[in-house]
Amino acid sequence: MKLATPLSERLGLATPIVQAPMAGGPSSQELVAACSGAGALGSFGFAYTQPEEMKKQSAYARSKTDRPFGINLFTAPQPGPIDAGAQRGALDAVAGYYKELGLPAPESVNAPYAPDLNAQLDAVEEIRPKVFTVHLADLNQSRIKAMQQKGILVGGSATCVAEAQRLESLGFDFVIAQGGEAGGHRGSYLRDPYQSMTGTLALTRLVVRAVRLPVIAAGGIMDGAGIAAALALGAQLAQLGTAFIPCPESGAPQIHKDLLLKATEDSTQLTEKFSGKPARGLSNRFMTEMAAKGAPQLAFPAQNAVTGRLRQASAKAGKGDFVALWAGQAAPLARALPAAELIRILNEEAVSAIRGAADFLKG
Repeated sequence: MKLATPLSERLGLATPIVQAPMAGGPSSQELVAACSGAGALGSFGFAYTQPEEMKKQSAYARSKTDRPFGINLFTAPQPGPIDAGAQRGALDAVAGYYKELGLPAPESVNAPYAPDLNAQLDAVEEIRPKVFTVHLADLNQSRIKAMQQKGILVGGSATCVAEAQRLESLGFDFVIAQGGEAGGHRGSYLRDPYQSMTGTLALTRLVVRAVRLPVIAAGGIMDGAGIAAALALGAQLAQLGTAFIPCPESGAPQIHKDLLLKATEDSTQLTEKFSGKPARGLSNRFMTEMAAKGAPQLAFPAQNAVTGRLRQASAKAGKGDFVALWAGQAAPLARALPAAELIRILNEEAVSAIRGAADFLKG
């Protein structure tokens, strides 16, 4: 049986499932192509990707399937160049870990700390994905209109009602209600992220009632029952990220996949020490030790440059101690399945959950 909503049909999806964009590797071109090919909305997390590589990976997805896919970018403003002296504390805090892995400690990090956003946005307009979404900030109206004129549906993350209403006022096409359970960086930008921790079920319902735009539910959704719950609350799509990390097509390091499959209900914590912004991941040595010693950090995304080579070397060595193991709170529900098989099962589970709920009707 096919599940369909107005937004899923507008997008041409076979099931109301979005594979969340996960920057930094998990949303590989293979994963996006597999998810889109299976009827969900595959999504690229291109926050740290240069424009030419964005075009290359998008072309790969189109070579594998004619179904739609999405692109996501971080639109938060970058900090200016950080003086070398001001970097010292953050660099010294990680020097011992670099030495432990046989790496020279970073002496400094240089701006710019991420790709040029305007060049990335130009690339999106050239690629023309079916969907474009923003994270950690909104987008100016001229860009929104330019993309919509090219047939691109534009959405944005909201971690509180005020952010959802802001997106609506700017002319966005839909809102992603991202609850506090979500893995990785949540999209907070109007409020302190620690004050925007409303859970996915509550936030989805609040946002559905507060705006007229279609709503996508995100955060802690791992199986068909979670998808059914999101739809029952008024969401038109359910976005899943952690669920796709163990897939063979995912670009996440193998140690990330392995540890995710061993997660328990209290395995995740929030940390700012990897990137400079709070993000949820499986607790590991780096997170706990950096928090315990109150280690200083640089602003986002400069801190990413401080920890980048450390994370890569740790993953290559098969050690999870210094890897950013992003994961949502429902991580223990993860399954290591090919993406298409996972999407098929998720759809079947959602249909079963909806039918099961109908059994409670009497009379």
